[in-house]
Amino acid sequence: MPRLLCMTDWDGRRWHDMGGQDAGPVPMDGHDFALWEKRIDALMVLCGQKGLFTVDGLRRALEDMGEEAFETMSYYERWIAAVNQNLIEAGAYSLEELAGRMDEVAQRGPTYGEAQGDG
Repeated sequence: MPRLLCMTDWDGRRWHDMGGQDAGPVPMDGHDFALWEKRIDALMVLCGQKGLFTVDGLRRALEDMGEEAFETMSYYERWIAAVNQNLIEAGAYSLEELAGRMDEVAQRGPTYGEAQGDG
């Protein structure tokens, strides 16, 4: 059960604010980005240029996800969830439209080859 904090225990930080805290060594080796990670990055840039959301909107969506998201989701999984939330809020599509498209994509098959009819 989580420990309840008194106001005198609170240092003014939210759970995701780790600035200045010891987090251990920072790995300096390169990261080979997966294609889906690159696509999320491109989507963020394009949607931002189109005025569909701002950096502040993305940050708010990320912070609103809660601690569990930061414990269980990867960096780019959190970013695509934040992009999705902002696009829904901007009226780019509805949850129902998104669900319909996701069903269409799932019916194509689990691999790119199957989606193209080669699998």
